[in-house]
Amino acid sequence: MRRQDRERLIELRKRLHRHPELSGHEAETARIVSEFIHSCMPDTIVRGLGGNGIACIFKAKRPGLTVAFRGELDALPVEEKNPSSHRSKSPKISHACGHDGHMAILAGLGMRLAQHRPQRGRVVLLFQPAEETGEGAGSMIEDSRFRDIQPDYIFGLHNLPDYPLGRILIRAGSFNCASRGMIIKLRGMTSHAAYPEKGRSPAQAMAEIIMSLSESPQASEGSSRVTIIHARLGEMAFGTTPGYAEVMATLRSQDDRSMEELVERTEALARKTGERHGLDVEISWSDVFSTTLNHPEAVDLVERAGSACGMTVEKTEAPFRWSEDFGRFSARHRGALFCLGAGENHPPLHSSQYDFPDDLIEPGVTLFEQIVRDILG
Repeated sequence: MRRQDRERLIELRKRLHRHPELSGHEAETARIVSEFIHSCMPDTIVRGLGGNGIACIFKAKRPGLTVAFRGELDALPVEEKNPSSHRSKSPKISHACGHDGHMAILAGLGMRLAQHRPQRGRVVLLFQPAEETGEGAGSMIEDSRFRDIQPDYIFGLHNLPDYPLGRILIRAGSFNCASRGMIIKLRGMTSHAAYPEKGRSPAQAMAEIIMSLSESPQASEGSSRVTIIHARLGEMAFGTTPGYAEVMATLRSQDDRSMEELVERTEALARKTGERHGLDVEISWSDVFSTTLNHPEAVDLVERAGSACGMTVEKTEAPFRWSEDFGRFSARHRGALFCLGAGENHPPLHSSQYDFPDDLIEPGVTLFEQIVRDILG
């Protein structure tokens, strides 16, 4: 990569990093990306796809397959604590997952395509909104304009600390876990704290649910996990017994079928416990992610491209525990999500110290470009 191109991509990455936006609110991020990609002279730019999403289409002169690459627009509600000059200017919001770097890599591929179009087919750069909430991929797919894209292959990458910089991590089948947020609301009846027997406090039921959800899945199934993330009981009123409680948990499993079983089991447990204590029980779900299933053909293409670029490829033995809504794409199209090592001593994802390593931009661009050449010439 030419030095001026690399510096231009790093500056784009830092600009995006300074102005992070939460899921569903990525309007300015989309504008910055669209402005940059416009200079790469794509044949078509589709804006507002599934919300704030963008599709940039580069066509060859000859017909052929359509190959798509996905990057994410959104940031996290995490306050950054880095002293860098490009630190976030948005209070309590930052690119603590590295989506700014992923966007820079896609933009770099756009720069390469501006200089050298493939021999045949189309390349589509998808800048997706709302990945962190699990809504963005589905919104793009359900947008009627996505019918004109319909990729034959789709690829996505995610940086991953604790692994050597630039190492490719991939596997066929389940690549990461399905997950969803469970919200349990318990409603009883308040009373004077001097006469608790006259009310229906959810305290005991809440405690039982937390203990049961925390212990049961891990003990019975290695592929499923429940993590309590929040709980609330009553109000700060010493003269009143509580009449309301709320428990929130994250459910994870290595495949969608196990998730269905876990949902059924946890719902039954919560309802049975609440009803035994005479409470009304309401259960709702948030941040629903399906597992990402990597297609064997797409995985082979990533492995071959990585080897051609002189990169180390590591096949992981088990799916990663974290979730990603790329699974909505790979459920419909031959796709592969893989990771690039962000450095063995790099701060973890979603932490206040995290910052995307700029040295990962060029390997990401080179790998994506090699995939394009291998499929489309």
